[in-house]
Amino acid sequence: MTKGTSSLGKRHNKTHTLCRRCGRSSYHIQKSRCAQCGYPDKKLRHCTFFFNPLVIFQQLHLNVTLFLLDNWSYKAQRRKRTGTGRRRHLKIVFRRFKNGFREGTQPKPRKREIGRASCRERV
Repeated sequence: MTKGTSSLGKRHNKTHTLCRRCGRSSYHIQKSRCAQCGYPDKKLRHCTFFFNPLVIFQQLHLNVTLFLLDNWSYKAQRRKRTGTGRRRHLKIVFRRFKNGFREGTQPKPRKREIGRASCRERV
């Protein structure tokens, strides 16, 4: 039997089906695990290596071999990076950073506009 076209036509069984969490057709039926998001693991499957040229430069000069934990493509990292979701917590942190992380203070009293106050008095 040949390895090519004739044997490829005999494949009818599905190894992957739709994942409940990410919605992609990446949930392996026999393994009961999603190849894309890692479901049923509680945390999303993600790349653990981030490109840092300074660290690589230091390691090359110290003659230390660099071991990459994952070999994810740049596009795959970009699909799951910070900013692809809702960023519920980070939105709040950015706003607090802008104001210097102040806590326990009262907002400054707003000055009323003269034009609006005079219009109310007339009516």
